[in-house]
Amino acid sequence: MAKILVVDDDQGMREFLEIMLAKEGYDVTSTEDPAKAINLCRKTAYDLVITDLKMPKIDGIEFLKTIKDQRAETMVILITAYASGETAVNAMKEGAFDYVEKGGSNEELKKIVRAALLKKGIVDDNEQVKKLSEETEFGGMIGTNREMLKIYATIKKVANTTANILILGESGTGKELVARAIHDNSARSNMPFKAINSGGIPENLLESELFGYMKGSFTGAYADRPGLFEMARGGTMFLDEIGELPPVLQVKLLRVVQEKTFRRIGGAEDIKVDVRIISATNQNLEERVKKGEFREDLFYRLNVIPIHVPPLRERKEDIPLLTNHFIEKYSREFGKEIRTISSYALELLMDYAFPGNIRELENIIERSVAMETSNIILPENLVLSSNAASGVTNFNIEIPDKGIDLNEEMEKIEKRMIEKALQKAKGSKTKAAEILHVTFDSLRYRIEKLGLE
Repeated sequence: MAKILVVDDDQGMREFLEIMLAKEGYDVTSTEDPAKAINLCRKTAYDLVITDLKMPKIDGIEFLKTIKDQRAETMVILITAYASGETAVNAMKEGAFDYVEKGGSNEELKKIVRAALLKKGIVDDNEQVKKLSEETEFGGMIGTNREMLKIYATIKKVANTTANILILGESGTGKELVARAIHDNSARSNMPFKAINSGGIPENLLESELFGYMKGSFTGAYADRPGLFEMARGGTMFLDEIGELPPVLQVKLLRVVQEKTFRRIGGAEDIKVDVRIISATNQNLEERVKKGEFREDLFYRLNVIPIHVPPLRERKEDIPLLTNHFIEKYSREFGKEIRTISSYALELLMDYAFPGNIRELENIIERSVAMETSNIILPENLVLSSNAASGVTNFNIEIPDKGIDLNEEMEKIEKRMIEKALQKAKGSKTKAAEILHVTFDSLRYRIEKLGLE
């Protein structure tokens, strides 16, 4: 049973945490005195300490340092009234696991507690983690979203058929991963997988890339060269952004699809090839067919089995899984020991629209891991596009030469937001809490703190 020490001079908060955590099955001790807490930690190896950041007699940062000096392996979660305050950020850099906002969601705190204990290895979830991994990872794809699970099931059903597949979805959703998963789960998995972006190569070069050429067929053709269709013989040919394929090449591709033959540029002989064709596009091909921009016969030949990959904004439950995956990936790559993302930074990601989908999320996490100096990704190291972020954007921030008081300025911004939300909600605190995506208790606490009554 995990041992947890709660340190808070607020009796009500202390008793509430003690009862809530005990119900979760933890062995909980609590105290209002940080000095006593330090002595308790000397005598007992607590797995987790949950402490208020602002306490009498001792500074919260100093208390954290003392605990970590005594028991480096002890996880520490901070409770603070200023989720984005400088003190909380400094605490994270001193080794705190995460921080929660006073008056925030109880479920969020439970999740953070469990995450801390899992990270320490106290909660034995080996079988559950293994099972979860099997359910959430498939062919390099990660997700538990209902539509993603349907895609996994579809891939298993069609992988060993010879049917052509058309993968539909916005840019950055992972269409090539779907194509590779189909190939890897098929009888062709030991044969080549060749991919090309039909929209990223000029028409004359695209033809030679796909079909190859004979020596002397054009200036610079100094030797015979096979194309990707020949190289993919027996395997899979993935044609990304098929909607960009020029009309002339659409005709040549149709022949490959129908007859399994083609000719190299400048060649006189037909080359027969056994290739599974998987295509992908972010366009509405049916609309392009109606406009005469894409051949109808080719469309139906390619679209035997359609697979639609949902955008990230429609599978937000997968954001935490993907985020942790990318944190682990880039922590290893950059030689860092970043373990996770703070709950408030994750909230920013959950509220973001992700116009660039998974590719954008990966880019954001890669940059954040590179910039982060603590062992956890903090909100200020997330760079999100202001055009796609929800909430308030385009602040005109001016810092005078004499500097500013950050906490005071943050309070002004927070006060302004709450006033606006209350106006929008016609004075209803319940409705204002919904608008601001905080709990009613959290809003009430902020209103009292800021003197907005």
